[in-house]
Amino acid sequence: MPETSRGVRLGALALLLRPTYVLTEVVTAAATRGGYSFVSDSVSRLGEVGCTVDYCSPRHAVMNGSFVGYGVLLAGGAALLARPLGPWVTGLLVVSGVSSVATGMAPLDQDATLHALAATPLFVGQPVALLVLGHRLREQRPRLARALLATGIVTGAAAVGFILSGDDRAAGALERLALWPVLGALAAFAWPLARQRG
Repeated sequence: MPETSRGVRLGALALLLRPTYVLTEVVTAAATRGGYSFVSDSVSRLGEVGCTVDYCSPRHAVMNGSFVGYGVLLAGGAALLARPLGPWVTGLLVVSGVSSVATGMAPLDQDATLHALAATPLFVGQPVALLVLGHRLREQRPRLARALLATGIVTGAAAVGFILSGDDRAAGALERLALWPVLGALAAFAWPLARQRG
């Protein structure tokens, strides 16, 4: 039992660390040259390796490294929390984590098609995982379950909006609405597990 409990606490800690991802966006965006907007520009622009006269992200390695690192935290945390998450949610989150890692390894300006293929599972897997997890927890943790279901609906709708928006002026806002709330939702799920005793 202590072994299992230690693994669960480790997995929970991984999910609790993930909201700090937002800081990597802020730090990277602060160094961009040529102007960057959290509302209209995609997150992926922060990871662009090449520079032009109009735009440059000198800290692209920070952004791409965070895609990889936080993707590992998601996949690893989900694997360690397989029992409380259930097999479907675990699988969806592991795939989402691997998608994040692949996104960091395929910068947008190096191969836009490969980048899109790498990132798509993340936008699909995370909202569906929240919906399934919310349904799974409706008896045990009804308040959290409702929050997870609401977050799954909002992030799923935002992901569809982002994909359909193309280079729309609100593309960056839609993308962040699809991604950022998931960080908080999974951290809320993980919080009581992190405090578990062996």
